[in-house]
Amino acid sequence: MTFTELINDYDWDAIQSRIYAKTASDVALALNKDRRTIEDFMALVSPAAQTYLEPMAALSRKYTQQRFGNTIQFYIPLYLTNSCINHCVYCGFNRHNDIRRIILNDEQILREVEAIKRIGDFRHILLVTGENPRDAGVNYIENAIRLVKPSFSSISIEVQPLKETGYGQLSAAGMNAVYCYQETYNRARYKTYHPRGMKSKFDWRLDAFDRMGRAGVHKIGLGVLIGLEDWRTDVTMMSLHLRYLQKTYWQTKYSISFPRLRPHEGEAFRPNVVMSDRELAQLIFAYRIFDRDVEIALSTREEQTFRDRMTGFGVTSLSAGSKTDPGGYAVYRSELEQFAVNDDRSPEQVLSAVKKQGYEVVWKDWDLRLQ
Repeated sequence: MTFTELINDYDWDAIQSRIYAKTASDVALALNKDRRTIEDFMALVSPAAQTYLEPMAALSRKYTQQRFGNTIQFYIPLYLTNSCINHCVYCGFNRHNDIRRIILNDEQILREVEAIKRIGDFRHILLVTGENPRDAGVNYIENAIRLVKPSFSSISIEVQPLKETGYGQLSAAGMNAVYCYQETYNRARYKTYHPRGMKSKFDWRLDAFDRMGRAGVHKIGLGVLIGLEDWRTDVTMMSLHLRYLQKTYWQTKYSISFPRLRPHEGEAFRPNVVMSDRELAQLIFAYRIFDRDVEIALSTREEQTFRDRMTGFGVTSLSAGSKTDPGGYAVYRSELEQFAVNDDRSPEQVLSAVKKQGYEVVWKDWDLRLQ
């Protein structure tokens, strides 16, 4: 049975009620355990945990150092396309936005790689596309992987959900990890944000993680977009999903992310829920306490001071110098961004801030470093 089937056993409203019913005693009990359950996670993300941020931060730091030491992984995204068939109300790549659509060719991809190598010793690259399976499908992505492979020791992708055979094909080409965000686990509300296009198919997207697992993908990244639905309920659903995947595909590594909505071109969509920095810190602490081994990524969507403060307190992976438009490093530089970045420091500046806190930067993938 896949998680797409199991999720029907979880009632969104009932889980939300359980989270908001948690008490200070529930939080204290969760903090004093060695192994935490989903109920403990609910307590740690509940409003009742807001007064426990200091002990949560201390425990999160302890677990982070035990598992990852004083190291932070750096990665950089390379956007290959902004061509997309979907109508996502929160995204600058929305098919209805009147923008120039770009699909980088081989020469342009290599120019982007050269520019990236000039700005930092990145060895972990994340290839990102809009969702256009006809013009930038599996074969296009495979070709891009083979083009960048000589320059990077670890290659991740964030693309449209694929068939199981597609994930196998890309793994054989040199792909190490797949990141795919469900955006929200609220089935009843999902289509409000994804009214048309393949992304409107809730089950197809959610089932992609099982397809990745069956294909033997080395690392799988999950995520929800903060601002669509109640974040406490969404991240709890994601924790249920994570536990299912870890049990079912136990040889796979896992990463999580919870980006907050950022300004974008197109529809005047505004977040339904606004998460404060304090709440995001609580969430990061809660996940690290819940799972000592999962990687936690924090992108340039977040402001630089917050990113610096969270170094070593649960976060294990940072992007730096990111451009969120195709060709943004060297080819075009002025095309539409998927979203506006919030930390526009150079990799050298981020590196300096990390080192000032006594941390070593790992430029390549954790799993490859530990093998």
